[in-house]
Amino acid sequence: MSVEETTESSASAGSGEQAEGERAKPERRKRPFWKELPVLVVVALLLSLAIKTFFVQAFSIPSGSMQHTLEKGDRVLVDKFTPWFGAEPERGEVVVFRDPGGWLDGPAGPSGNAVLRGVQKALSVVGLMPSADEKDLIKRVIAVGGDTVECTSGSPVKVNGVPLVEPYLYPGATPCDNEPVGTVTVPKDHLWVMGDHRNNSRDSRYHVNDASGGFVPVENVIGRAFVVAWPLSNWDTLPVPGTFDRTPPGAAEQLETPPPLAAAAMAAAVPLVLWGRRRRRK
Repeated sequence: MSVEETTESSASAGSGEQAEGERAKPERRKRPFWKELPVLVVVALLLSLAIKTFFVQAFSIPSGSMQHTLEKGDRVLVDKFTPWFGAEPERGEVVVFRDPGGWLDGPAGPSGNAVLRGVQKALSVVGLMPSADEKDLIKRVIAVGGDTVECTSGSPVKVNGVPLVEPYLYPGATPCDNEPVGTVTVPKDHLWVMGDHRNNSRDSRYHVNDASGGFVPVENVIGRAFVVAWPLSNWDTLPVPGTFDRTPPGAAEQLETPPPLAAAAMAAAVPLVLWGRRRRRK
């Protein structure tokens, strides 16, 4: 037998053994769908819980205090992600926050049906429904720490001396006529919030004589509402109105944020100081 014949015989034998080995492998049986379904449900619930905890949560609008920006029964999506990176509420944003104390008369009434209560509680855990006993509110941020707010009858709201043009107000609602408070200064790390339906909103003005002074601690803010998700007929985004772009910084911001020229001078001075120190050491 020649070398070529031996090689061909070996190759044929090898391929035959490989084919037999492949045939010998047991076929992978697909699991029935009813066995995979519980796993899929658990994974989906865990993902929903993680999204609710760290990223986005749905909230239901319980009253008409934000009409017509938000209607009673609307579902809004709230951004809970950016605060993890130190972002704080800004003027003009619509935010959801925990009750600073005494702003709500009591918890939302749970359903009288035990089954419905159980379903709502289970869905609220994963963020698919609001909790029946949650004590959260939603308002628009008008001023932040260090800002001065003027809220008087017959005048627009002023922030740091600049009047706000508020096209988002409910038709016929007045900026401050029904609940004037004069001039207030927002403490550091607090917010002054107001509803878009001023004549139907128990906001910072209404609670100015409470222990909270009408201010909302920044730490109470759950997140910013950025879109109306349900019903689909009301779907809309919630951008910051342009009037807040013209609001000058408050006293706290002026102290914390150096002017551009001062900041540039500081940046230029650092290398000179370091160079001088090295030269003295030599």
